[in-house]
Amino acid sequence: MNNIKAWLTLHLTPNLGALGCKRLVEFFGGPVEVFKAKKADLSRVPGVKKGAIDILANRPPFEAAEKEIVRAEKLGIRILCLDGDEYPSLLRAIYAPPVVLYARGRLDALQAPCTAIVGSRAATSYGMKVARQMAADLTFRGVQVVSGMALGIDTAAHAGSLESGGATIAVLGCGVDVVYPRQNAQLYNRIMGQGLIVSEYPLGTRPEGFRFPARNRIISGMAQGVLVVEAAQKSGSLITARMALEEGREVFAVPGRVDSFKSTGTHKLLQDGAKLVHSVDDILEEYVFDAALLPQSSREKLSLKQEESVGTAEEKTLLDILDAYPQDVDSIIRKSGLPAAKVNETLLLLEIKGRIERQSGHKFSLKT
Repeated sequence: MNNIKAWLTLHLTPNLGALGCKRLVEFFGGPVEVFKAKKADLSRVPGVKKGAIDILANRPPFEAAEKEIVRAEKLGIRILCLDGDEYPSLLRAIYAPPVVLYARGRLDALQAPCTAIVGSRAATSYGMKVARQMAADLTFRGVQVVSGMALGIDTAAHAGSLESGGATIAVLGCGVDVVYPRQNAQLYNRIMGQGLIVSEYPLGTRPEGFRFPARNRIISGMAQGVLVVEAAQKSGSLITARMALEEGREVFAVPGRVDSFKSTGTHKLLQDGAKLVHSVDDILEEYVFDAALLPQSSREKLSLKQEESVGTAEEKTLLDILDAYPQDVDSIIRKSGLPAAKVNETLLLLEIKGRIERQSGHKFSLKT
């Protein structure tokens, strides 16, 4: 029996689960060795359900595993096992990593550092705009964007990454061969061609509500940090953020309108210590990764972005004053303490550089 078949057989065994699989493999020293063990020995492994042990001892789903391998090969889907070289190292380190990961698309997307972007399905136009721009900026800086391909913030994040030439990663709560939600069929195809679609669920698995919280641990587990853009007080995005904290990952949040219930969750995260994010620089300064390991195109973009971000002292002053909400020039002049002529000149330069946006009524805001 080969390694992939052994892992898949364990994965497809009812009542076992990811943690049970991991405990068995660690106890016996490998997935193949599990199937050499007698029932009495299997029963010695703590935390493994009796029902699963009975199946492993008497009727392991070998045939189902073989069919799954054949089907995956026909669809061009790779099966990554927990002990494999291509399996994401950060994900392997979480408490209950998926022992098998189905991957469809470009596997090289797993090589770059990742940030997860999550948020409300019923997002506002502000939230969609912020998520899209944050994803594009992270991609431009060589950081891969991970999300769940749900409607709203997830969709905006994937789209922003793709538009910036990135290989975004979508983690599904169903089989990788199932398009969900159906409205994202076009996005699914774009990600499959330009990025990567992953799931722990067997091929053909339909989306069900209980699968998505489990899916969220993969989103946070693959990333060095999680950025929450618009989330209500009770939402899946906050579950993802909590999982990230439990695994020692960074948690970031974008502030929203104080009178919007769709920002109550993100504001609670900020109160609890999440880092407030104005730009991707707030995220990247918390990361430690070797830029030399990035693809050449990403290193060139990173170098260019760093040169562009230096700016003059006046530019830095105005960027610190401005935020996502428009401010009139008189207010900017008053807060900056700079001469009116210098403020107007600097605003024009920042607008040309694409750092700020001119709004109606001669007002300005940060470009998000």
